[in-house]
Amino acid sequence: MPSIRVEIVSAEGEIFSGDAEMLFAPAQQGELGIAPRHAPLLTNLKPGEVRVQTSDGEEQFFYVTGGILEIQPHLVTVLADSALHSDQLDEQAALDARNRAREVLDGRLTVTSLAHAQAELVEAEARYRAAQKLRGTRR
Repeated sequence: MPSIRVEIVSAEGEIFSGDAEMLFAPAQQGELGIAPRHAPLLTNLKPGEVRVQTSDGEEQFFYVTGGILEIQPHLVTVLADSALHSDQLDEQAALDARNRAREVLDGRLTVTSLAHAQAELVEAEARYRAAQKLRGTRR
């Protein structure tokens, strides 16, 4: 089966590099599925899960806080603001961050910017959903 090269990098360094049959990523306008020989595309990523179906039949999961996705016919590059492998996600920390962001939005805590609080809530919700999904503990 044809494969596509996938590179996932962040400011911390290379997160993943390998061949894949498919890649799924959270683009701004919705989730994208990328197969080998996909049309070139450049788009922003929103916080969420990046799923890589490798050529050897395994699936690898990553969480990104946003970034840029570049697609070429034989190469997909994820330039993540920050990224974590699924085993690095802390579900309780994500839940705590989500609750703090909700308290700010509800007016129980002060913050300098409503937009900042909303962005934190979106990121915390995405991290928590990814942690739940990757740990198999949907509530």
